[in-house]
Amino acid sequence: MDFSHSPRALDLRGRLQQFMERYLLPYNAAWHAAVQRGEFPPPFLEDLKSLAREAGLWNLCLPMLREGEPGTRLSNLDYAPLAETMGRLPWAAEVFNCSAPDSGNMELLHRFASPAQRERWLAPLLAGEIRSAFAMSEPDAASSDPTNLQTTVRRDGEDLVVNGRKWFITGAAHPHCRLLIVMCRNDGGPADTHRSHSMVLVPMEAAGVQVERNIPVLHHQAPEGHCEILLREVRVPADHLLGTWGEGFAMAQARLGPGRVHHCMRTIGQCELALELAAERTLERRAFGHYLSDYSNVQEWLAQCRIEIDQARLLVLRTAWALDHGEEKPQQLRAQVAAIKVVAAQLQTRVVDRAIQAFGAMGLSPDTPLAYLWTWGRALHLMDGPDEVHLRTVARHELAQARERMGSGSAWFTTPQQMAAAPRIK
Repeated sequence: MDFSHSPRALDLRGRLQQFMERYLLPYNAAWHAAVQRGEFPPPFLEDLKSLAREAGLWNLCLPMLREGEPGTRLSNLDYAPLAETMGRLPWAAEVFNCSAPDSGNMELLHRFASPAQRERWLAPLLAGEIRSAFAMSEPDAASSDPTNLQTTVRRDGEDLVVNGRKWFITGAAHPHCRLLIVMCRNDGGPADTHRSHSMVLVPMEAAGVQVERNIPVLHHQAPEGHCEILLREVRVPADHLLGTWGEGFAMAQARLGPGRVHHCMRTIGQCELALELAAERTLERRAFGHYLSDYSNVQEWLAQCRIEIDQARLLVLRTAWALDHGEEKPQQLRAQVAAIKVVAAQLQTRVVDRAIQAFGAMGLSPDTPLAYLWTWGRALHLMDGPDEVHLRTVARHELAQARERMGSGSAWFTTPQQMAAAPRIK
């Protein structure tokens, strides 16, 4: 396995860093001020997006673009350092048309949409003309087990009818959000819980779609939204079914891998920023006659941050490489994707917590980005599946490998039926 960045990735990362330093960082204060005034997206964002397109820094996260579609066709491994760079400024990804959930939604549409669906939804998403949202989690079901999802879709003549309630739907409050990709339980579907759900393309303006509220996450309210949405007798044409009936889970799994790499690398970029801020703070802040950097416990904080960031990055790059090459078994790849999600969430809360401690009271204030970064890191322990579910996936893979090594003669049996059928020792 070779995780080194290709010459092309290094060139693009350098250009991206220069672009952000020249154009985005000078607008950072203005972006926050505009959002505080209720101006979202800020009026200068479209100009920045135009500059990014002209600079060839557009749709960096989509490796499978077709002929004539705008973008760079980077592999997951080559895109990883760019995602890390963008993560240092949380609003940067939109400038380069690499925001979640659009990146994952564009991939879904690429792989499963009909030609008409691609023309209506994918083309404007690739052009950055519209935004989208992915509606999966629900307030009335334990969404950590997605087979629990209760939002229903039924066929009614030439239409599909959707009913249910979704929440923490990222991007749904964005003024340019035009599309909801809704995970639904098939009304009267089969008993197989993994073939009883479908995805439906629902226009935001469809009758019966109601955004109830933008839910704050630990008192931080994202302007693009983590919304609660009511879907009441939402009627769309039957050709708004994405893919095939009953294949919702299979499509969702196909969407997960690259999106998790993107999230995790952005997290690593934010942790790098937190470590840089903490290190500089300890070199300039004095307490009890010494700089903070002179204290052994503070040095240990910085060292632990560096070690943990580098470990996490290597694990994520390994997963990106595996996604690109397709050499891992599906179960192994699924475990790797689950593992990086856990590692990234734990990394961000640990690293940013140490940085806040180094800053003292200022770390809790809006005078640094640390409070926001910690909030987002804490949310990552639950969003996109809680840590416990992903740890369960990793553990199950380890146990399956152990059983395979030990063979059928093992004393360890996987089910009560196997235990009952085992020969008795007299």
